[in-house]
Amino acid sequence: MINFQPLGFEQHDIDTRFGKLAYYTASAALWHDVLAQETEQPKPVLIFLHSLGGGSSAYEWSKVYPAFASTHRVIVPDLIGWGSSAHPQRDYRVNDYWLIVSDLIQQVAQPPVAVVASSLTGGIMIRMAIQQPELFKALCLVCPSGYADFGTDYGRGLAAQVASIPGLDQVIYALGAANELAVRGFLQQVLFAQPNRISDQIVQAYLASAQQPGAEYAALASLRGDLCFDLGFHIQQLTVPTVILWGEQARFTSAALGKRLAQLNPKAVKVFQAIADAGVLPHLELPEVVVGLMQRHFLPLL
Repeated sequence: MINFQPLGFEQHDIDTRFGKLAYYTASAALWHDVLAQETEQPKPVLIFLHSLGGGSSAYEWSKVYPAFASTHRVIVPDLIGWGSSAHPQRDYRVNDYWLIVSDLIQQVAQPPVAVVASSLTGGIMIRMAIQQPELFKALCLVCPSGYADFGTDYGRGLAAQVASIPGLDQVIYALGAANELAVRGFLQQVLFAQPNRISDQIVQAYLASAQQPGAEYAALASLRGDLCFDLGFHIQQLTVPTVILWGEQARFTSAALGKRLAQLNPKAVKVFQAIADAGVLPHLELPEVVVGLMQRHFLPLL
């Protein structure tokens, strides 16, 4: 969905084992001097990965990543099943996203790379970095979770159970995710701490992603809890330097839970920073704050 990306970024595509993956990066037209210098002194790669909820896409990071385009080669994909990438009809699992990100890194970058990710995708990146630490230079994660942390399994909840009923799941998606009223309500009631920060552009970007043909397959896998795991069981094995940012008003995944996760591995988790008056997407709700915190805590790790 290039029409929702910032000025000066263009869409490219790669082939993955799951189909076409779209990603966005700085265009030569606006960033010519930076790109020209890469032949002599390549810029470090910085990959931004969006979360896995209805309507998610690369747009989620669009208010943050331009701030790093002059110093880094910024890569921002629509993960398979989301945005402008392919939407294969499949039962998505954690390992699928692991393979998708691996294909992306191997094709567009020279590992190790710095990765910025949010929510469930952040939790998946922790697991991937444990198994393939050679791919990662550092991680910056916003509200990372497995949604089954410390025994609180989202997948056993009523919403997940109802979404697992064949036929009814499609109705739930159409009524609860693929129309403007539902998107705006979800942003207001679940994702943002302050509804007045939700612009029409944000609503339209989420709606455009949610209405892509086949978008329901990836979204319903998340809603059913098919991707849930206990991140607390894994994070202790992490060795890649990591910064964690957490919106204090995040629903489902509280800041207290985040701090508890971080305390399981203080050697790898260099910084845990709560962000006041922000929900689970502070990078979309308070992007200037997230940019500042990344510059202060994350860039020194690279």
